[in-house]
Amino acid sequence: MKIAIMQPYLFPYLGYFQLINAVDTFIFYDDVNFIKRGWINRNQILVDNKAKLFTVPLKNASQNKLINEIEIVIDEKWLSQFFKTIEQNYKKAPYFDETFQILSNVLKKDVQKISTLAMESVLQISNYLQLKTQFEVSSVTNSSSFGVGKAERLIAICKEKGSDWYINPSGGKELYQKDTFKKEGITLSFIENELVPYAQFENQFVKGLSMIDVLMFNSVDEVRKLLSNYKLN
Repeated sequence: MKIAIMQPYLFPYLGYFQLINAVDTFIFYDDVNFIKRGWINRNQILVDNKAKLFTVPLKNASQNKLINEIEIVIDEKWLSQFFKTIEQNYKKAPYFDETFQILSNVLKKDVQKISTLAMESVLQISNYLQLKTQFEVSSVTNSSSFGVGKAERLIAICKEKGSDWYINPSGGKELYQKDTFKKEGITLSFIENELVPYAQFENQFVKGLSMIDVLMFNSVDEVRKLLSNYKLN
């Protein structure tokens, strides 16, 4: 069984969903420290043909707190402005209505924590794309391994789940060694994402934007094809 363990990101980019698509079980790592200026509460969309950052406002965010302890402070003014920005820049996109509905379903949901909101964004999109991956939350299903070292906890979670194959983003090559996992009977692979260009109106392609952008311009079948453009090594 292939498994991946990642912090919950808000409407993450295509590569995040390629990782989801590559595994049988995906665990939201919500009981690790919050990362400021990361992708937990923000992402990028296309505004005036350029990448533009949007950020969900938080209350007393700190890297000394766990992700699942951080509260959101979305009010009607922020929500209205965000939806207005989306409409102004994507109204003419071929799959605007479907994608806007997903955004509305997520952002109007009555939740208090950024972890819940981010996970909901991933779950709604995964359901829309009919992905078969199973989802779990580390604070719920793997709390017994909380507090040990980074690699040690990943190994412990794999063992708890009965998984012998752990897949990590390529950025983890500096953190995790294959031999460390191999000694525990687990294969460690890194996913190499390929972000194939797609039509964004008639403009030069801007890669690495939120999945919001991918969904605006591609059908479900087209997105599912994009999800297969990765390599494991």
